[in-house]
Amino acid sequence: MVMADAGCDVTLWGRDEALVRQVAEERRNSKYLPDVELPAMAATTDAAAALAGARIVVVAIPSQVARRTLEPLREHLEPDAIVVSLMKGVELSTDKRMSQVVAEALDVPDERVAVVSGPNLAKEIAARQPTATVVACSDAENARVVAEACSNSYFRPYTNSDVVGVELCGAVKNIIALAVGMAQGSGFGWNTTATVITRGLVEITRLGRALGAEQETFAGLAGMGDLVATCASPLSRNHSLGKYVGQGMSLEEALEATGTTAEGVKSSRSVLELAQQHGVDMPITAGVVAVLHEGLSVDEMARALLSRPQKSESIAD
Repeated sequence: MVMADAGCDVTLWGRDEALVRQVAEERRNSKYLPDVELPAMAATTDAAAALAGARIVVVAIPSQVARRTLEPLREHLEPDAIVVSLMKGVELSTDKRMSQVVAEALDVPDERVAVVSGPNLAKEIAARQPTATVVACSDAENARVVAEACSNSYFRPYTNSDVVGVELCGAVKNIIALAVGMAQGSGFGWNTTATVITRGLVEITRLGRALGAEQETFAGLAGMGDLVATCASPLSRNHSLGKYVGQGMSLEEALEATGTTAEGVKSSRSVLELAQQHGVDMPITAGVVAVLHEGLSVDEMARALLSRPQKSESIAD
């Protein structure tokens, strides 16, 4: 929708024939966006047809199925296509960032892979409410091409070259949003929320610096901007799921109640593994993993976090 509103010729690929037909013929998506009139765009269940002639290929699928979904499409990709990842996660089996997964699965060089992240809650974008985002790519010209293709009256892209930092912000903020949701679901107030968000940003920055990301990325739209939106809004799937868990639901019950993909649930384990590989301390992330996957209660997680040894307020510590 964003790219079509920016004047691009868009073809959407999907597997649900009825939904694809509805998008193409009625300009509606009654399953996910029932109240939104979509711009005119083509839609097809034929991936080869969708990719034919595409200068920009945008990938927006659950991160943990990305590799096996993309690999069969490799042969249909145009030789100069730029691939844009909207996915927020770290692959469980490899602990790789999604741009790395995309590059491997589609056999494209890093300079033709861009990532997009920012305070971009889907339902607000669908309502065409103003927001900004970051387009990151190691090739400045390719970043500019993607930014131009998604720039419209309500969507403002900025560019940078820090793919690692932007991706880590997008992946880890979902985990921090789960923690905020758990705290709020347990009845804790805004002091707790502000504490988790602020210390969560420290965790994201700490991991990013260990992996070579640029410090300023974490204070920007992809970092603090997206963290605030994802942790504070009831439209955030990860925040909502965390809140259900904090209210006493099991993970299975919370997943059913949320009804859509909450990337932080699975990515929490792979992010923690990535941090451990690089000797990075991420106590909030570890707490979320323990609650979701190891049976720890939210109250026990809170007590464990508050009983950690005192130290200076420093990213390095």
